[in-house]
Amino acid sequence: MAPVAVAENDVYMKPVDLEGSSGHSSSSSSNTTTTTTTTAAATSYNQDQSLGHVQSSKPSESDMLFYYKRLLPFKHIFTWLSHSPKITKDFTMREFAYEYRSGAYQRYNSYSSLDDFKQQVITANPTRFEIGAVYKVSPKERRNLPKQAMKAQSKELVFDIDLTDYDDIRTCCSGTAICTKCWKFIQVGAEILELALRNDFGFEHMVWVFSGRRGAHCWISDERARNLDEGSRRAIVEYLDVLGGKHSGVGSKGGAKLHVKKPMHPHVERSFEILRTRFIEIILEDQDPWMTHGGMKEEGGIDNSQDDNKSDNWSKVDEFLLFIPNKDLRVELQKKWMTEANLGKISHSREIWEDINTVASKVLKSQSQIAYLIEAKKDIIIYYLYPRLDVEVSRQVIHLVKAPFCIHPGTGNVCVLFDRERNISGNSDDDDYGFNPMTAPDLKQLQ
Repeated sequence: MAPVAVAENDVYMKPVDLEGSSGHSSSSSSNTTTTTTTTAAATSYNQDQSLGHVQSSKPSESDMLFYYKRLLPFKHIFTWLSHSPKITKDFTMREFAYEYRSGAYQRYNSYSSLDDFKQQVITANPTRFEIGAVYKVSPKERRNLPKQAMKAQSKELVFDIDLTDYDDIRTCCSGTAICTKCWKFIQVGAEILELALRNDFGFEHMVWVFSGRRGAHCWISDERARNLDEGSRRAIVEYLDVLGGKHSGVGSKGGAKLHVKKPMHPHVERSFEILRTRFIEIILEDQDPWMTHGGMKEEGGIDNSQDDNKSDNWSKVDEFLLFIPNKDLRVELQKKWMTEANLGKISHSREIWEDINTVASKVLKSQSQIAYLIEAKKDIIIYYLYPRLDVEVSRQVIHLVKAPFCIHPGTGNVCVLFDRERNISGNSDDDDYGFNPMTAPDLKQLQ
């Protein structure tokens, strides 16, 4: 499709990913003020959590114009990106991009002041805007400069967790749908990442932002983090991406392809100790991925004569069993579950998990076999619960990320800052749960 001309900056058409990226970071109390400003009106908001989804309410052009004129905290975003109450090159030399309702995407916007920032966004009235890198020169002047002048100098380090990457595990929702059960993957993922970023890398200034639909983003704004080159960013990502990307899984002959060396690295061991405390609740009880009844073939996996749901459950059991290193144990477990299924018994994931030790006590003959099984069970817990990262968001300095406090164009939700343990809904039922995306501020409600 031919480029669409909007203003003077680079504009092109791209497939519209309504989830995209989101972002924010914090280095001072201004972020607390911003959170309070934007979420105060949400305290009486009472969305029906039983629906199991973030409600969809696509904002109109007039809705967005109202939000930009009346509600978006431009000053706090300006201060955060300037890393100072006064204007700095960290703001004036930074790229911003707009996405429009038509699908047009306009890059290389930049602003000379807070007022310029606000007026240009209001005039453009995009469905959302994104934040990019700081350059040596003003991005809006790029057409008048040699190509080599446009060299990215810095940008906040950002991590992205998207629940779509858990679709092979979560049973409560799929695709763009989320609920309070699968949001727990974000809760535990945020805890793991934040501990590593603070304790292992010494970063201090970070904040989590709700993407508005099915994900969360962590922005780190320490000067040292902002100035990392791509090689250093890749090294940090490799350190944290224990699963080796969302395509990790199990080998066809058993054993996990998790790239986890044994003995475990201290970061992985520390993460495991956190994950094991949530495994029963999140995986075995909430998700119950191995709940089965009917139709398993010996050593052959799925009985395709069963209906789709049953076959899919058995396929998940087959994948789970491939983590078990001992073939005799796998065979005996399959026999047990097949016999119970043929008797009409429904086996839930917690029972299946407990069966491993029960059957292993009768099958395994040596201490080395038991030791391998213990390590395999650790791998299972890590595979099912460790945070799954969109690594390209973190690796590239020039990667554009949706701005904090934007409105998600598909749901109308505000991309608010959140503390995973803090309830901002005003509903006491959320006090023990923490941040609940089901009750996140919505533009219609704020109006």
